[in-house]
Amino acid sequence: MRKLLFSLLILMLILAGCSKEERKAENSESKENSVQEKSQIPDKEKKVYPLTGKKATDNINQRMIGVMVNNHTKARPQTGLSQADMVFEILAEGQITRFLALFQSELPEVVGPVRSAREYYFELAKGYGALYIYHGAAGFVNDMIKDRGIEHLDGAMYDNDGNLFKRESFRKAPHNSYLQVDAVYDVALEKGYKTTHEYEPLPFLSKKEVKELSGEPAEHAKITYSDNPMEIVEYEYNGDGAYKRFNDGEQTVELNTEEAIQVENVLIVETDHKIIDKAGRRSVDMTSGGDAYLLQNGQVQKLQWENRDGRIIPVKDGNAVGFVPGKTWINVIPSSPGLQQMVTIMN
Repeated sequence: MRKLLFSLLILMLILAGCSKEERKAENSESKENSVQEKSQIPDKEKKVYPLTGKKATDNINQRMIGVMVNNHTKARPQTGLSQADMVFEILAEGQITRFLALFQSELPEVVGPVRSAREYYFELAKGYGALYIYHGAAGFVNDMIKDRGIEHLDGAMYDNDGNLFKRESFRKAPHNSYLQVDAVYDVALEKGYKTTHEYEPLPFLSKKEVKELSGEPAEHAKITYSDNPMEIVEYEYNGDGAYKRFNDGEQTVELNTEEAIQVENVLIVETDHKIIDKAGRRSVDMTSGGDAYLLQNGQVQKLQWENRDGRIIPVKDGNAVGFVPGKTWINVIPSSPGLQQMVTIMN
């Protein structure tokens, strides 16, 4: 009997040991599977700013502001453009361009000079989920803004109030109205607008993809908006991943600091432009897509562009082409005469 009990005890100990080892193995396997599963799940913590693709530190959901910035010769150099994540440059009246500057990852203290609204600019701002900021507009444009529910702040309503807008004495109107950015979100809240927004980042290249970029050499690009040299825009590659911008042969810099405007992506797109009134205002098609040049890392790719969910995206063979993480300028030109006539790419 004692032998039988002893044998049963030994058997129980052996079985318990085996069970313990099996549990260890199962736990180990479970942990390994868990690690593998986690590695296959996209890392949601690695957040980037939506317009630059740069690693985000804070303000990831801060609402973009889209500001109409004057580019008349009497408005240069401007203030705040070096901190814009993305800038659209499009013709306004005549052969003079105007900027829609989108700010999200950085906010300057002051932006300007600020000028009047246009339909194609406020539709772009809406597409990017930005609060649209301008100073004045034709009656029919203001009607469009109201009827389409464009969330906006109009400098004409806050002209030189010392809070949101300030007229500077070193320039003459209409080239002297400056947005005081610190007041933007408070005024927006007063109007019932949201000051945060969930953004889906633009398509961006990985570090490896940036190194593997290929295309034709593009050390210099010239965009002839007009035969007048004052309206010729140029980009010059700095040899270190970015392009410097020039207007009328002068480098584009910040007014107070003379900091150079440098951008990692230059997207030049062509589209239909039409004169719509005696004042020379235009209708510009920013939805239909067309041909484009994309300058990155001293090279150019000849592509197409598409409007995808309100955002302008470079495309090749139907697939989105990634931006180099950093700042982007998008130059829009008329499809007639088009890229081949208006844009010169040089080595």
